[in-house]
Order: sequence, then C-alpha cells, then structure tokens
Amino acid sequence: MKRLITLVSLVLFALILSAQPKMVFTTTEHDFGTIKEDKGLATTVFEFKNDGDQPLILNNVKATCGCTTPEWTQEPVAPGKTGSIKVSYNPQNRPGDFTKNVNVFSNSSPTIVVLTIKGTVEQRQLTLEEQYPREMGGLRWKSNYLSLGSMTNTEEKTEVLEFYNSSEKEISMGVYRTPDYITVTFEPEKIASAKFGKMTVKYNAKNRNAYGYVSDRIYLNIDGKNDNNFSVGVSVTINEDFSKLTADEKAKAPVASFDNNVYDFGSIKEGEIAKHDFKLTNNGKSDLLIRNVKASCGCTAVKNENVVKPGQTTDLKVEFNSRGKKGRQNKSVTVITNDPSNSTMVLRIMGDVNAQ
Repeated sequence: MKRLITLVSLVLFALILSAQPKMVFTTTEHDFGTIKEDKGLATTVFEFKNDGDQPLILNNVKATCGCTTPEWTQEPVAPGKTGSIKVSYNPQNRPGDFTKNVNVFSNSSPTIVVLTIKGTVEQRQLTLEEQYPREMGGLRWKSNYLSLGSMTNTEEKTEVLEFYNSSEKEISMGVYRTPDYITVTFEPEKIASAKFGKMTVKYNAKNRNAYGYVSDRIYLNIDGKNDNNFSVGVSVTINEDFSKLTADEKAKAPVASFDNNVYDFGSIKEGEIAKHDFKLTNNGKSDLLIRNVKASCGCTAVKNENVVKPGQTTDLKVEFNSRGKKGRQNKSVTVITNDPSNSTMVLRIMGDVNAQ
C-alpha cells in the first residue's frame, strides 16, 4: 500500500511538472514593405494563443531600440485563450531598410520568443533648409567640409560643393586665402537670389608634398567680405605612388620592420610621462625614408630620424604625457615610409592612468 501511494504521488508530481502554459504565435515576423517617413507610426499586431494548460503570463516585452514601441496583453491568458502584442515603428529620420527585434519574456517554454519587424522607409521630400543645412554669408551650403578620401601623391582630384542663395539679393563669390595646391572656381561667380551655385575644388597632391592624413581650409570672400568664419575644410589621405616601380626597383626597395608595434606602460599616476623606444630596422637594400610620423593626439610626442640606411636600426621615441588624463588610455602613432610593401604602419601605446 505504501508503494502504491508513493507511485501515485510520483505520477501526480510529474503531471504537475508537465502542466505549463504554451505560447503559440500565428507568425513571429512582419514585413511592412515600403512605408513613408512622414506618415507616422507603422503598426502591426502579433497574435498568440495559450495552447498549454496553465495561465500564460507575459513578464515583459522589450524592443531592441527606442524606435520600436511594443504594447501587450497585461492580464494572464487562460488556457485556450488568445492575446496580442502591438508593435509600432517610428520611421521619422530613419530612411532606408530596417530590421528590428522585440523580445517577449513569459512563463512559457521557451521563456523568450523573438518577434521581428522589417521594411523600407521611403525618405520624405527634404526642405531647402534641410538639404542645405549650413548657413554662411547669406548662402546655404550642403556642407562646410569636403572629404577627398584617398589619393596618391601624383594625382589631382576634383570635388564639387553646392550652395543656395537664400537671401533677397545677388551675392558675389570669391576666395581670399587658400593654399597654392588648391584651386577654387565658382559657377556662377554672382549668384542671384533663390538660385543655386557650385564651388569646384581641385586638389593637387603633388604640390601638397605631404603624406598620410592632411587637412586644409579654404577661406572665402562672400559678397566682398573677408571673414574667417566663411571657410570650407578639406581633408585627404595622401599615399605614395609606387605603381611605376620596376621589378628591379622593388627588389632593391627599403623594407621597414619594427621590433614590436604595441607598448603597454602598465599603470602610472596622472601627470607622469610614459616613454618608450620603438626600434625601426631597414631590412631592404636602399634608404628608408620616414615620410611622416603622426600621433593620435597632442599628448603623444614623437622624435625620430628621417633616413635609415640599409641594415641600420633607429629608435622611434614616443612619450605619453598623462596630464589631464584618467582611466584606460590607448593612443596610436602612424608611421609612413617609402617601403612600397608596407608604407603605413600603426604603433600603439596604452595603459592605465590613476588619479593622484
């Protein structure tokens, strides 16, 4: 009799354990297709049923970003009954394709179900102020900055920057200060009210005589006025052109090699200076020319020689001044040489700066 009671108890306990809610969705994914940015929230409803034999409780429904807002059934869902989760996506200022997830937490098994919404937001028609957001001298500009990307030291590159005359008068255009390796022209040179114009910038990297990332500014004369606030920034990364080297020249080229490219100074107190010498060896057959050495911030000072003979080694001296710095630091030093196989190398100096 005792054994029978024990067996019955075990069966009842197993039945209790097997009794649980079961969340079953009609679908876990919704494609909105194409929606318009200026038409407000896009909304869909995910419906589910409790196919279990215990009440289903949604503990939380959490979106992966703020642009997606879920609402859901708050009360327990009895066995055989249904519930829903409403998901809204805000397309404002989010043109293009999107895919977002919503995590549903419940007492069902599995405890987490992932719902997915996706679609494409069609950009609204931008106003002139939005298309030309920069105001300068009565003109509205698409940007006050031009990035020319990468080019070799033998190239010329041309970019165009558009502007719009938002004033009520004609405005004349000119340049009062610009580097001699940058040529600027305007079309037209006098821009009527409510008309569009363009500034063409031609950059001559050969005359720039620099390597790596460099930046310059073009100072404009707008309607006869010279003002340092009337300026456009220009940046470019200049790489040495090795394309015309012969096989023999490549075989005799310099070869740059560092003993290591990372130095960890451990822990220092704020205000202390960490120093390290990176050893640079020329394993090639001709002079290694150090074209440029540039640190990621002014707190890292670098001293070096400009020429390393074949077979010789030089020290690249790096100093990190921790004044005003706290916590984990990770700084870089970019070294550019005339090694055609490895012209740009990045060194790192890192460590922790503790408060005094």
